[in-house]
Amino acid sequence: MNNNIFPCLWYDGDAKESAEFYCKIFDGKITADTPVVLNVELFGQKLMLLNGGPHFEKNASVSFMVMCETEDEVQEYWNQLEDGGIVLMALDSYPWSKKYGWIRDKFGVTWQIYLGEKKSEQRIIPTLMFIHQNNGKALEAMESYTTIFPNSKIESVLKYGEGVNDENHEVPENVQHAHFEIDGYSMFCMDNSYDHKFDFNEGISMVIMTENQEETDHLWSSLTTDGGRESMCGWLKDKFGMSWQIVPTRLIELMSDSNQQKAQIVVQAMMKMQKIVIKDLEEAYHS
Repeated sequence: MNNNIFPCLWYDGDAKESAEFYCKIFDGKITADTPVVLNVELFGQKLMLLNGGPHFEKNASVSFMVMCETEDEVQEYWNQLEDGGIVLMALDSYPWSKKYGWIRDKFGVTWQIYLGEKKSEQRIIPTLMFIHQNNGKALEAMESYTTIFPNSKIESVLKYGEGVNDENHEVPENVQHAHFEIDGYSMFCMDNSYDHKFDFNEGISMVIMTENQEETDHLWSSLTTDGGRESMCGWLKDKFGMSWQIVPTRLIELMSDSNQQKAQIVVQAMMKMQKIVIKDLEEAYHS
């Protein structure tokens, strides 16, 4: 499992409360605690919570599948997530799982709690829903991501035409459920033709920590190509509208420097950048 890849959830001031909530439910721990950024570790996996302000709201276009081994475990997580939450699919027995439910918690994060065989060591798996103009593009997206990232592969694809009887009248060739890996990190995806009132946005992004400028440049140019969009401070959108943050580990080292003044100069330099340029950060640091 790759801990250099992890989701980032956007909050309007309540990240700490949310971090404590998840650590209680999933027996996790807070590993970084600042007014803006909190990192938590759940099942040995990193999640970043960002107090970014009121600009973006999290939604179900990216949900988190929690792989459970017993019915009791499913029930335990469900009961706690239900507190102040909204049930999207009732906790029940379905053709794909003996005990499964989909819920939006009180902080706006959506969880799919799933009893079934483990696909990997990773217990929490981000699940991308391709809707609206992206409906039917899940396979294309997986092929794109697994080409861009090293050590990547498409693990399994179930199309609607091959699945259980489909009451939602989905296109048979579209992806009902698929599992892929980017650099050893598991993700799921699906196509959905329902006219949801949401889509990919900055509310949930994927962070990729890079080792050097070459890796940073490769991911940045590959993900912004063919209709992607560069944003600020290492953020970008790919051609499907999914948000990514390409962050060199060197940036974190310099920003965490014990010399507060130097760290602040690095932050100011980073704020002016679109793609993060390590050389320019180093120059700012030594200025």
